[in-house]
Amino acid sequence: MIPACCTRAFAGLPLICCLTAASLPVSKPEDVGISSERLQRIHEMVMRHVAAHDISGAVSIVARKGRVVHYEAHGLMDIDSNKPMAKDALFRLASSSKPVTAAAILILLEEGKLKLTDPVSKFIPEFRDSKVAIEFKRPALPMADGTPRAASPYYTVPASRDIAIIDLLTHGSGLASGGITDADYQKIMKARTPTDTLADFIPRLGALPLDFEPGTAWRYSPLAAFDTLGRIVEIVSGMSFDRFLRERLFGPLDMPDTGFNVPEKDAARKVTIYRRTETGLEKLANSPVFTGSAYFSGAGGLISTAEDYYKFAQMLCNGGILNGKRILSPWTVDLMLSNQVGDLFNGQSGRAPKGVGFGLGGEVVLNAADARLRKPNGSYGWDGAFGTYWWVNRKEQMAVVFFIQTGSRSIQYDFDNAVSQAVIE
Repeated sequence: MIPACCTRAFAGLPLICCLTAASLPVSKPEDVGISSERLQRIHEMVMRHVAAHDISGAVSIVARKGRVVHYEAHGLMDIDSNKPMAKDALFRLASSSKPVTAAAILILLEEGKLKLTDPVSKFIPEFRDSKVAIEFKRPALPMADGTPRAASPYYTVPASRDIAIIDLLTHGSGLASGGITDADYQKIMKARTPTDTLADFIPRLGALPLDFEPGTAWRYSPLAAFDTLGRIVEIVSGMSFDRFLRERLFGPLDMPDTGFNVPEKDAARKVTIYRRTETGLEKLANSPVFTGSAYFSGAGGLISTAEDYYKFAQMLCNGGILNGKRILSPWTVDLMLSNQVGDLFNGQSGRAPKGVGFGLGGEVVLNAADARLRKPNGSYGWDGAFGTYWWVNRKEQMAVVFFIQTGSRSIQYDFDNAVSQAVIE
């Protein structure tokens, strides 16, 4: 049997971490091909990073065959107050919000209310007749009267086609992807007000020239693409985006702590966000704000617990169902978890190693040996700027969650290694 609790020490204080949760099915690790002894290396790895001042703490979950075999809180959620990390701690998901938004789109796809090939302009007319920015190769000639032309790094040409929904899902849209039009995008962002909704703001993006022809490249769109998808969900469903997620995903999956805003009564559960410096961890004075009471960012605005997000991940691992509640068809989940961009992401983007593709809202491991990754082929997942990380593998029936609040990619490899070495069959 799995022991109910384990006690470990941190900074002179006992940290009690229960390995079971009443709402989650648990199992002895050996019953699903995982070593109990080797699983302890996850905690050891995390605490090495805590001692090195890489992170303050973490919550980690490992499940196989639908059974949780590891669920621990490690370290601290706030250094100044020496507050131990809690399993119900609230984490800013940042870009780990994107796969949730992708799932919302796929729910509407299954209902026949949209197609992945639909142009965005079908739902938001301002995106019709897109333009593509082309960089000037030489200084602009002066006007006929000799007056210098206004400086501009680009001119525009008509796009060969409008952006499609699948372009937004796969970062192949060219919309606000940090390219030559970024200064124009930042002006639009600065003009966004606290009362703006998706309905107010997203149409303004339609006038923004694209950084490249849709579908011809992979370049990350941090906010605009998936916020636009959130607006499409609103238009097609007739609900606000936050309501749609509550009723169609978070409610059925029993994810009560996931949403865009934290109630005042739960404010103390938020994990402090830190950044690494040469002298240690430094609390972010002003945390980036992706969302608000009126603006629901599907790109980066969600807040959740590790347990809640595990339920979303396990639903995908199960082929779209959890606890008898079917969210998606297995075929639709397979579509989401399959490479959708050919070789555009495979070692070509400057972000992805060789051996990795991109599905709908997240990356897909095509060849773990080529990618030098410590997780099996077919794994799908994504991370967030503040350190949230997760993946699922349907063949191996694995779902794992690793939540921290300090941006770090190197620790993801260490976590994957600690998980992988614990698998014994």
